[in-house]
Amino acid sequence: MLNMDWKPDPTSQTPLHLQIKDFIKNKISVGEWAVGTKIPSQRALAELFNVNRSTVVSALSDLIAEGLLEGNTKGGTKVINNSWNLLASSPPPDWSSYVQAGTYYPNQPTVQHINRAEFHEGIVRLGTGELSPELLPSEQMKKMFEDNSANSFSLGYEEAKGNLHLREKVSDYLRGIGIHSSPANILIVSGCLQGLHLIATGLLERGSTILLEKPSYLYSVHVFQSSAIKFVGLPMDEEGLQTNLLSQYMKGYSPSLLYTIPSFHNPTGYMMSESRRQEVMKVCADEGLPIIEDDVYRELWFDTAPPLPLKARDPNALVLYVGSLSKTLSPGLRIGWVVAPEPVIERLADIKMQHDYGSSSISQWVAAKWLGSGLYQQHLTYIRKQLRIRRDLTDQLLKTYFSEIASWSVPSGGFYIWIRLTVDVPLHMLFERASKAGILLNPGLIYDRNAGSYLRISYAYAKLNELERGLSHLSDLIKGMVSASRSKI
Repeated sequence: MLNMDWKPDPTSQTPLHLQIKDFIKNKISVGEWAVGTKIPSQRALAELFNVNRSTVVSALSDLIAEGLLEGNTKGGTKVINNSWNLLASSPPPDWSSYVQAGTYYPNQPTVQHINRAEFHEGIVRLGTGELSPELLPSEQMKKMFEDNSANSFSLGYEEAKGNLHLREKVSDYLRGIGIHSSPANILIVSGCLQGLHLIATGLLERGSTILLEKPSYLYSVHVFQSSAIKFVGLPMDEEGLQTNLLSQYMKGYSPSLLYTIPSFHNPTGYMMSESRRQEVMKVCADEGLPIIEDDVYRELWFDTAPPLPLKARDPNALVLYVGSLSKTLSPGLRIGWVVAPEPVIERLADIKMQHDYGSSSISQWVAAKWLGSGLYQQHLTYIRKQLRIRRDLTDQLLKTYFSEIASWSVPSGGFYIWIRLTVDVPLHMLFERASKAGILLNPGLIYDRNAGSYLRISYAYAKLNELERGLSHLSDLIKGMVSASRSKI
């Protein structure tokens, strides 16, 4: 909410409280803090401005006296007017009421906090689900653009389904993992998340029910919930979702489809076994239940490639397959794909054109170059090696610092280790204390409201020295909270 770069100048002849007053007044007058906006607490403002709380109180009191703010003990302090409106005949729009009336659900407060804090300087990101900047092929990207012999790319719009050349290269790539699909059955999307959003808005009725693993990444975003779609979580173990319960859940809830992340599941890192994959396809084929297969992590294996995708064993066209380059090559490209029957692709492409008129033509050109030149497979070999080093280091660090307070399984690929705290620590309190200590966590409650003793630890993003520093400090925080709790008994 605040411009974090601004601080009152203690050397100025203008008193500190007047500097703060003018800063806030400017925020209000230019519309950055609209009428109805709840401003940070006095304590938070004092910390941000590095001043005494009494200084903040003086500034806010002046603004309340001028009719710009209103404060009370229960609801905090909020903007009720702005300087130009003090002379106007009619009040400005209450933008807070508009925000609250929007039909798209906001992120969970914890997710909002994470999304903001990830860009704070000096933060150790122990839960971030993306490759470290150190692992991104920046130099190769630069050379690709500098290669004057390369075919030029378009600066205009692409066709609704995406650049044909890219869809041909995606088709060739998919054939290598057992999926035989023509370019006509492929839609290029701006990352996997957009593919899921298009499916939610384009294929499902409001009030529909979908089955999914519990926990699941899908609980942490609201692309389906905002379309009034209900979730029913299926229990899972280290072999994936428990397929012996699938028929029972289908009869009990009449779902419209099943969503699954079979390879290096997010957040658990589990791999669905071959036998479970066969059973999922058999049960869903018998029941005629469509499947969304989210397969964005499958290429991040360390020793042995995962079993074939569900889509590779799909003669009945049950599976909507979603893939992406975001986890393997570059999240900034925003390039993913949906593979589905042609009528579905036509429907989703029509909706996508209404949303953004197609994914970036430049990003599509870059993606086609990577997939068509052999560079992508070379890059995957490098990424697998680096991620394995990071996984092994993280496992060793957990053994060193967490052996007495947590348990976990070592994943065979992907980004994540799903750790269960074996001591009683309130996760929301741990999240807050870790944040203040410069450590950003992804608590299990994001992915399952009953996962109050779990953390998703990512070894993909933080630097190696940050992993050690962050996990060591986190262990100290947890043990300190446990000791403090026991001392009260």
